[in-house]
Amino acid sequence: MAASGRAIRVKNKTARWLTEALQPPVVVTVQLLISPLVQEGFPATMAYGALAALFVCVLPLLLLLVLVRLGKVTDHHVSDRRQRLPVLLMALASILAGLLVLAAAGAPTSVIAMMLAVVGGVVVLAAVSPFWKISGHAAAISCSAVVAVLMLGAAWTPLLLLIPAVGWSRVVLRAHTLAQVVAGSLFGGVVMAGIWWLLRLWLVP
Repeated sequence: MAASGRAIRVKNKTARWLTEALQPPVVVTVQLLISPLVQEGFPATMAYGALAALFVCVLPLLLLLVLVRLGKVTDHHVSDRRQRLPVLLMALASILAGLLVLAAAGAPTSVIAMMLAVVGGVVVLAAVSPFWKISGHAAAISCSAVVAVLMLGAAWTPLLLLIPAVGWSRVVLRAHTLAQVVAGSLFGGVVMAGIWWLLRLWLVP
């Protein structure tokens, strides 16, 4: 019994570590930082990716933490499905403001394309959240891993192993069902990454 209890604690601790280390603001920030890679000027153009991350990840996360502190939201993962829509709309407003700033600053089109892909993801999650708690963690890591492989090449294919790892963590922590994790993974890896790919072909010279 003692050994079984230790195994459960180790499993839960590992799941919590994966959930926190690979939460959406973290993986999307990395995704935005490397987004200018497909155009000339990298790595100097990472500054634009950092500015995009400010509006897409940092500002919404800070506002979310304030809401948590005020007791308006249960936790920074927004575990209560009913609280997700206003949080996602807040994030969407920040991202749209960021798009205007980056466009005015002459940001590389590859960064704009990545932000638009994120906008598509947030809009769909906001529409679905009132009815079903699709996994944002799974969507984010799936999109980021697929985009990274497409940008960096087949040698980075092992990054795709992060998708089931994060999905497993969300199920172990009972934050999502298996179906919600699978749906999030497919949405991020196929739809969001697909939006980025099409926008890249259309926008990036």
